Amino acid sequence: MIRVLPYRLFLMLFLLGTGILMAQTNQQKKLEDERTRLQNEIAQIEKLLFSTGEKEKSFEDEIEDLNRKISVREQLIRVTNQQANIINRAIEKEELTVGSLEREIQTLKKDYAAMIKRSYISKSKQSRLMFLLSSKNFYQAYKRMQYLKQFAQYRKKQTLEISSKSEDLLKKIKELRSQKKQKEVLLAENRKERATLVNEKGNLQNSLGSIRKNKTKYQREIAQKTKRSKAIDAQIERMIKEAIAAANKKKETATKNTSNTSTGFVLTAETKRVASDFEANKGKLIWPVAKGIVKRGFGVYTDPVYPEIKHQNNGVIIATEANAEARSIFKGEVVAILRVPGGGLGVQVRHGNYISTYYNLKSVSVSKGDQVTEKTPLGIVSTNAFNGQTQLKFYLYQNTTKLNPQQWIYKL
Repeated sequence: MIRVLPYRLFLMLFLLGTGILMAQTNQQKKLEDERTRLQNEIAQIEKLLFSTGEKEKSFEDEIEDLNRKISVREQLIRVTNQQANIINRAIEKEELTVGSLEREIQTLKKDYAAMIKRSYISKSKQSRLMFLLSSKNFYQAYKRMQYLKQFAQYRKKQTLEISSKSEDLLKKIKELRSQKKQKEVLLAENRKERATLVNEKGNLQNSLGSIRKNKTKYQREIAQKTKRSKAIDAQIERMIKEAIAAANKKKETATKNTSNTSTGFVLTAETKRVASDFEANKGKLIWPVAKGIVKRGFGVYTDPVYPEIKHQNNGVIIATEANAEARSIFKGEVVAILRVPGGGLGVQVRHGNYISTYYNLKSVSVSKGDQVTEKTPLGIVSTNAFNGQTQLKFYLYQNTTKLNPQQWIYKL
């Protein structure tokens, strides 16, 4: 006799199973989304950092770009492995379910065959009639009639159950085949990615070996790049101070309202609202270009060739498409147009007491004093004639204090 589980226990087990299934489905979806994102990032890296034809990169750029691509590909392989493992666990579970269904169907078929064999004697209407007429009394006849009715219903139920279980089995087998196919696709993709990764790591080691043989040239490149970077940073900070001084000069009572007018904007009611709105959008501000990838983040970073050497980056460098437009990240006022001798152009936009700077432009489409809104085009990003890369250098300040743009721009 089959023992029936208490309703509460059955419900608890059902909800537990459903919860586990939903958790696995959600995890698989998140992993698939992450895999798609990483694949798109690799495609962007290839397009923005490695499709420059015969253009020659600096040693630092070459190593940084290879390291970036290798890092993202390693993440992709890890995510794909996680997906394959989840599918593998699902396959094992489905195989257990298929085995259980097959055994249930065999048991049902065996029971049904035995039942048919036992009921062979009463298969005809005449036999069933004799079975009823041979009753000793009316009560026994009634009980026999009920038995025959229940027996017929039970046979029908058994037939339907066998049919239902068989359909479930076919469905599970189909799901199992689909999952195995999906797993094979992921494993094939991983094999391909691993082979590419081995090749890229080989290229990296070859490049490192070549660079270390030309240490003097590399050091010269780094010194020149650091000198240019410091000159740009100095001009940006100088122009921020000039913008602060010019804005504060317009307020006759500036020196009475603040003791720090040289390092901070004196805010009006309007600029306070702009600053407050800007702060409220921290982490949600748009990218300063429509498409791109972060080539170098904010702060101190390790030299890609000589790890004992540290460098400082006061903004972020974003690789983007040729002829891409730099765009304002928020509403504000253009307070300065930068022109670096021997370098590119730049635009500074004030947002209350915050200033965003967009540097390395080949042309500018705004003027000092213009009011801009979110996504207003500011200029065209310059493409380097030597390495073929198009890079925007983006900086963010609160008064004269450097900020990390990656904490303010959405998923930068």
